[in-house]
Amino acid sequence: MNEAGKPFRPIRDPFVVQEATGVAIRDRLKDLTPQDEKILRLTGAHLGSLAAADLALYSRAGFERTNRSWATRKQDLTAQSSSRWAGSLTKGTHDQYALARRGQFAYRDKLADGVRMLMHRLSLPVGEKGAKGNPGGYRSQGEWFHKSRRLHILKTRLAAVENDIAAGRVHVVRGGKRLARNRHNLAAAGLTETGWRERWEAARWFLSADGESGKRFGNETIRVTPDGEVSIKLPKPLEYLANAPRGRFVLSARVAFGYRGAEWADRIAHHRAVAYEIHLDVLKGRWYLTASWKRPAIQVIPLQAARAGGLIGVDTNADHFAAYRLDAHGNPVGNPHRFTYDLTGSADHRDAQLRHALSQLLRWATRIGVRAIAVEDLDFSDGKTRENFGRKKRFRQLIHGMPTGKVKARLVNMAAEHGLAVVAVDAAYTSKWGTEHWKTPLTSSKRAMTRHDAAGIAIGRRALGYPIRRRTAPPRHHQSDGDGHRTVQADRGTPGREGLRRTRHGTTPQRAATGHAVTAGNQRAQHRSGHVAEHESWQQDSLPLSS
Repeated sequence: MNEAGKPFRPIRDPFVVQEATGVAIRDRLKDLTPQDEKILRLTGAHLGSLAAADLALYSRAGFERTNRSWATRKQDLTAQSSSRWAGSLTKGTHDQYALARRGQFAYRDKLADGVRMLMHRLSLPVGEKGAKGNPGGYRSQGEWFHKSRRLHILKTRLAAVENDIAAGRVHVVRGGKRLARNRHNLAAAGLTETGWRERWEAARWFLSADGESGKRFGNETIRVTPDGEVSIKLPKPLEYLANAPRGRFVLSARVAFGYRGAEWADRIAHHRAVAYEIHLDVLKGRWYLTASWKRPAIQVIPLQAARAGGLIGVDTNADHFAAYRLDAHGNPVGNPHRFTYDLTGSADHRDAQLRHALSQLLRWATRIGVRAIAVEDLDFSDGKTRENFGRKKRFRQLIHGMPTGKVKARLVNMAAEHGLAVVAVDAAYTSKWGTEHWKTPLTSSKRAMTRHDAAGIAIGRRALGYPIRRRTAPPRHHQSDGDGHRTVQADRGTPGREGLRRTRHGTTPQRAATGHAVTAGNQRAQHRSGHVAEHESWQQDSLPLSS
C-alpha cells in the first residue's frame, strides 16, 4: 500500500527491445543539369496526380474493396504510367490509408478520454477538491460553463469520427495538413505565396519505387548501379523524353552512400530488393535519393547476458538524458552523467539535437564497457489531454515535449550499431523511489545529485532485477531479526553484517562514552536466537517442565 492507502500497481518485467529491421540511407544528387531537374519535376508531378486520384478513390470506397477493385485500379494506373509504377502507386495508397486509419483510431480514443474526464468534473460541485489522482470540480461557475460548452464540441467531433470509422472513410491531405493550413496565414508561417506553392507542389510529388528481389540491382523502376548511376523508368506519357533504351532516363548525377554503403552494395550485387525515393528540399534547393530495405529479424540477446557486467540507467527528460552506471550487483559507480539537447526550433534541428545527445551517450557506454542501456517504457498517449491536468499548462507542455517514441526508436537503432542492447523497464514509481532512496545518500560536497539522476539509478536497478529500495522495512511483530536481516543487500556471510548500521544520512550512530559498553550494534551481545551468545557458560538454564 502507498501513502494514499491505494495498492501499488503491478510492475511489468523488464525485457530486451527487439532491434528494428528497417534500414534507410540517403545521399545527395549533385550536379544535376536543367534537363535532369525538368524530367524529375514532370515525372513527380504526373505520378503525384495519379497518387492523389487513387487515394481519393480508395478512401471513398469504404469497406467495398475487393481484389477485383484493386486489379481495376491498377489497370487504370498502368495505362497512364507503367505496371511497376502502378504497383508502387497502389501500395503507397494502401500504406497511407492504413496510417491515416491508425491516426483516426488514436484521435477517437483521445476524444473519448476528454469527454469522459469532462463529464466527471462537470458532475462534481463547483470548488470541490479532488483526491490524489482524481481531479475535482471546476474552480468557478464561469469555468464550469466554458467546459460544458467544450463538452458539446468534443461530443460532436467524437460522433463524426465514429461515423467515419464505421463507414471506413478517412481524411488525408497529400502534402500535409499543416502546410495546407499555412496557405491561409502565410505571414504567420513566414512564407510568400510563391514559396508556399513550391513547397506544396514538391510535397505532393510521387517519386518512390519499391524494390523487387531477383530483378537487376533490386529495382527496375528506379535503378542504381554499383558505380552510382541513377536511371528512372519514365511513365508512358513522358517516354518521348527518354535518353536511354526502353523508355529510361539516366541522370547525370552519381551517388555514393557513405553510411552502410558496403551493405547496400552487397544487396544490389546479389539483386536483392532495394526501395528508392527521390525528393526535393525546396528550402535548400537540393535533390536527394533515399535507399531503404528490410533486414531479417535478429534474435536479441538474453536478458541475463545483457545484465552481465552492469549497465547504464537512463532517465528521459524534456531537455536532457540523466544517466548513471551500475555494476552487476546494482551498485552505482562513479558520478552521474547528463546529456543535454534542445527541442525547440525546426524538426530538423530537434532531430539533430536528439541524435547528438544519443551519440554522446552511446560513445560513453562503449568506452566504459557495458553491454546494455536501460530506459523507461514510457507512453503518454493516454495522459496528454488537457482535461486530465486542468490548468497545469506547463506540465502538459512538459509531457508533450518529451520525445518518448522517437527516443526509443532512435536509441534502439543507434545502439545496435555499437553492439549494445536496450532494456525497457516499467516506469512506475522510478522517479519517486529513486529520489527517496538514492538522492540523499549519494549527495556530497563533490557530487550534486538531482532527482533525475536518482531516477536513472532506479531504472538501472529494476533492469538488473534488483528492488529500488536500499533497505527493507523492519519486522512488524517484534524487533528482532527473526524473519531475516533488515538489509536486503547483506547476506549471512557478508563481512561487517553485524556491525553498526548507518543512519539515514549516511553517518554512524553516536558512540557510547568511555567505560560504557556499546551493545546497540553488537548483535552477538544480544539475547537473540541463532547467535553464539545464547550458548555461553553464563547463560541461565531453562526451568524444568516438571519437578
